[in-house]
Amino acid sequence: MADYPADPAATSAHAFSDDLSKLDAVGTAEAICAGDYSITEVVNAAIDRAESLSDRLGAIVTPDFDRARAAARRLSVDPGGLDLPFVGVPTFIKDNMDQQGLPTRQGSGALKNASPAKHNGKVVGQLFEMGMISLGKSALPEFGFSPSAELLDGTAVHNPWNLNHTPGGSSAGSAALVAAGVVPVAHGADGGGSIGIPAACCGLVGLKVTRGRLYPDLGSRLMPVDILTEGLLTRSVRDLALHIARAEMLYKSKKLPAVGHVDRPMKRRLRVGVLHEVPMGSTLDPATQRCFDDTVALLEDLGHRVAPVSLPSVEDFAEDFLQYWGSLVFIVRKFGNLLYDKSFDRTKLVSFTNLMGDRFKASKAPGNIFRLHRSTAKFSNAVSGFDVVLSPTLAQLPPKLGHLASDQDGQQLFDKLMQWMPYTPLANGTGLPAISLPLGHDADTNLPIGMMFHADMGAEALLIQLAYELEQARPWPSLADLAS
Repeated sequence: MADYPADPAATSAHAFSDDLSKLDAVGTAEAICAGDYSITEVVNAAIDRAESLSDRLGAIVTPDFDRARAAARRLSVDPGGLDLPFVGVPTFIKDNMDQQGLPTRQGSGALKNASPAKHNGKVVGQLFEMGMISLGKSALPEFGFSPSAELLDGTAVHNPWNLNHTPGGSSAGSAALVAAGVVPVAHGADGGGSIGIPAACCGLVGLKVTRGRLYPDLGSRLMPVDILTEGLLTRSVRDLALHIARAEMLYKSKKLPAVGHVDRPMKRRLRVGVLHEVPMGSTLDPATQRCFDDTVALLEDLGHRVAPVSLPSVEDFAEDFLQYWGSLVFIVRKFGNLLYDKSFDRTKLVSFTNLMGDRFKASKAPGNIFRLHRSTAKFSNAVSGFDVVLSPTLAQLPPKLGHLASDQDGQQLFDKLMQWMPYTPLANGTGLPAISLPLGHDADTNLPIGMMFHADMGAEALLIQLAYELEQARPWPSLADLAS
């Protein structure tokens, strides 16, 4: 198993060095429009921050700084540039989505020699249409199949709050870069908690949207159960809200109610179901339990009606979900050269990926798919008396690097993951929306703690309104706050 030494210089790392670095995406765009900073100044400052932390975080796999500077110059002379909602906002793209001119390696040695993408992925194109400028690609574990940040070559992405711990995954690099103040927002993608998990580990806001809410790529449309969604990792609720509103203007689902631009808390009080039982036989560690209890008390203090809720058998759901994940791995192993790049080399896949693929049983697939389709109604009916359901995002604090290393026995790693992340796959399997909010902090480890709220299909506006209220009632710290 890989052994990641403790960082001898410091336990945390960040780039919150001035007023510009502390701005969120909305604030950055507003400052550009007000003439406080030029787009070139903003992008160059972000590149400086990225370079200053590159070695310590390990979050950037493909820097694209020269093209980012060129994009800043072009946008600066674009007559309509200042009308874009995120004009000049620097960001990173998770390396599972195509950005024209850069290879998409999916965090895998199997795609080490992948050719540069010829086009932008649809979601990447949307971010550029909103005015964002990519500084490059951010790191992820192989194909996003693991929620860890230990990478294929024995390196790891480090959590900026505590460099000896994981930032979660699979949107590991994006979360680390946002939490450290390198960029205000970054692209993430979620197939089993890959936005919510790193949001919880890094003290960020992470929304997994309703199935079909954002622009579906071809792969999602072809999946028998679409568990994949795209989104952003953000430090503020308003960044998340504006992104959803503008993305909806570029692609609006005909099957879901519109979210619109949510810009304030709700007035009505909610019925909150509290999930006390911990799935998969896991247990909450003391710090997570305290945060969970404190969040329940906060909701009660705010006037929300809180009551316990029970869910249908999560263990049965988990087996179907994992079998389905196994089918995706099976497809990647067999058709990777057609799906991704002709250079795909399956012999370079890590042991955990192969274990997931080996778990797949074709004879069970029809039943797994049928039950996953039914799970949406099943879980919705179980919580029909509530507006939202509260659980921790993760059962325990982010573990130390090495605990989830991909070079250990695959079954051992699988068991560790199920104990750590028993909640997040529910939203992907059912298609329901869920948001992770950084409502706690463990002083002993200096690590954030996330709480997750699930809602019914299409209820993102409700979740964002609640997030605004909790952000105001219990403002969460950033590394900039702790540094000052």
